[in-house]
Amino acid sequence: MKENSKPKKVKKPSSKHFKLEEFACKDGTPVPEEYYKNVQELMDNLEVIREHFGTFAIKINSGYRTPAYNKSVGGAKKSQHLTASAADFRMNITPRVVQDAVEQLQKEGKIKEGGLGRYPTFTHYDIGEYRNW
Repeated sequence: MKENSKPKKVKKPSSKHFKLEEFACKDGTPVPEEYYKNVQELMDNLEVIREHFGTFAIKINSGYRTPAYNKSVGGAKKSQHLTASAADFRMNITPRVVQDAVEQLQKEGKIKEGGLGRYPTFTHYDIGEYRNW
């Protein structure tokens, strides 16, 4: 006798200040369910960063990327964006100040020591291997 098996309902990632839709690919592709765990961990870490700065909101520029979209924007072949493990974001604070704060939060063990990159207009943070640029 074959058991009835219903597809397991995957909990949609969310947090106090972030919605899953903010992490969708810019080509309109939603984050695949298989990456929900990554997005939730990323949101949780971004919440700590946001709380550190108080009233300064975080605006997600780029979250999940499909392989085709990642290639079109010149993303790394093994980009953390491909698994919804990364966010490029901006705040009303210079990326240098954001990077310094994120490094401190990492050292204090308040957020994961993942990848951290500073660009002229935004900051990259991911939950992958520790890297800094």
